[in-house]
Amino acid sequence: MGAAVQALPQQKASGTRKPVNPWVIALTVTLATFMELLDTSIANVSLPHIAGGLGRSFDEVTWILTTYLVANAVVLPMSAWLSRVFGRKNYYMACVALFTLTSFFCGIAPSLGVMLISRVLQGIGGGGLAPVEQAILVDTFPPAKRASAFALYTVAIVTAPAIGPVLGGWITDNYDWRWVFLINIPIGLLSLYLTNRFVSDPPSFKEEREKARQGGALRIDGVGIGLLALGSAALEILLDRGQIDDWFGSPLICWLFGIALACFGAAIFWELKGTDDPIIELRLLRYPSFAVASVFYFAFGFGLFATTTMIPQILQSLYGYRAIDAGLVLGPGAFVITLLAPLGAQLVQRGLVSPRNLLIFSLTTVAASMIYYSGLTLQSDYKHFALARVFQGLGYAFFFVPLSVVAYSQLKPNENNRASSLTNLFRNWGGSFGISFATTLSERRQSYHQSVMSANLPASGAWLQDAVRRTTNYLMSQGYSHVDAARAAYLHYYQELDAQTRLLGFMDVFRAIGWFTIAVMPLVFLIPKFKVSGKPSGGH
Repeated sequence: MGAAVQALPQQKASGTRKPVNPWVIALTVTLATFMELLDTSIANVSLPHIAGGLGRSFDEVTWILTTYLVANAVVLPMSAWLSRVFGRKNYYMACVALFTLTSFFCGIAPSLGVMLISRVLQGIGGGGLAPVEQAILVDTFPPAKRASAFALYTVAIVTAPAIGPVLGGWITDNYDWRWVFLINIPIGLLSLYLTNRFVSDPPSFKEEREKARQGGALRIDGVGIGLLALGSAALEILLDRGQIDDWFGSPLICWLFGIALACFGAAIFWELKGTDDPIIELRLLRYPSFAVASVFYFAFGFGLFATTTMIPQILQSLYGYRAIDAGLVLGPGAFVITLLAPLGAQLVQRGLVSPRNLLIFSLTTVAASMIYYSGLTLQSDYKHFALARVFQGLGYAFFFVPLSVVAYSQLKPNENNRASSLTNLFRNWGGSFGISFATTLSERRQSYHQSVMSANLPASGAWLQDAVRRTTNYLMSQGYSHVDAARAAYLHYYQELDAQTRLLGFMDVFRAIGWFTIAVMPLVFLIPKFKVSGKPSGGH
């Protein structure tokens, strides 16, 4: 298919349809994706208020997050197949409609049961949005122009999770937690109107569907759906509840691990050997560029979601920030990405910097930012954390655009739709593993540092006893009784010890993410050389 045809595939869907500017289509589909990604983090800071509003414990309402992520993870790998069965535009609009409708039911939920059912359905609707948007962008823009479209996509997937806690905190503090869900309704309705007006399936996609239907290839892969659904659900619950339930010390976690391993192992065999129309096209990993890009998508989700979850937690628990103030620390990083991602797109499109070199710069910068994070102390202020996030944002600003160009560089046009499901699956898995890794490692390293400090600073030690005595005397001079003053003095130094060890645990996580980023960097050199025009290199 020529570049001219690829440039505006949406325009020729109907002989009477007026040409549509590709950027109108890009903004239209990005709107719903932004809404969905925002919802993955906006409810986090509202959980205590939701627990109070529904009359349930905090541990119970955490399932509001878990059920959404599970449903999201289940439907995400099936998005490409579902869009082929129902038509890409039809499937996308159905996802937006389901997400919007269930947002309403989440907002008016009278009980936790209704809320959880609504969140499951909301996750099913949301899971199809990002993969389908990416496929639409790939087919709407010719290879030489895709970098700019991916820059817009980058801004959405990075900015939405970052501003979610800020927006959620502001809404909860000033209005009611129910508006965290209800704000999706006008956005969803606008997205449905714009999608119906401007988006249509490209001719090549319609042709592929028609041939598949006539040849009987669009069969329901019940085995693949069942295996992927069960395996994805087990993996997501395992990662979300692992640290809470003490990982493999819990029979539930052991069962979930076994189920996930068995289902994914069987699914890989079935999708490669047992069906002609697989739910998820694992054969795309035979392309070196796509295989390497998939690892980097995982690394991107791992680092971004781990730090986006961890930084507000650090600031709220150790520095006394409010939820909205902690969220504002993430703002400068998102601003840098918004500002510089289009520049990265131009560097790639104009051939000024190769995608491979831009990835090396990006990974190096992200790794360096993690090392910078790991040197912060309890005396660090807002400007230090904001600067660290800007540093990290500088790396990610030049990461996703060249990575997306690399991912699609060797693929044929009829493979783009299936590729988008896989790339989003790896990014989603990276985020889930990253959050679980950060939570587990920070707590275990805190325990380690606490044991080391306790051994080197025993309660009977002369220095500690002298410090407690001086603090006790000071408090007594302020009117405390001797018993209360002594108790307050010991509590003060225990809290100091706890804060120091918690910070050390968090710093170890940043350091580990930095080393992980460095470890995957050599894979850049496995990317075959290609022209940004999108033509595959020879032999592929």
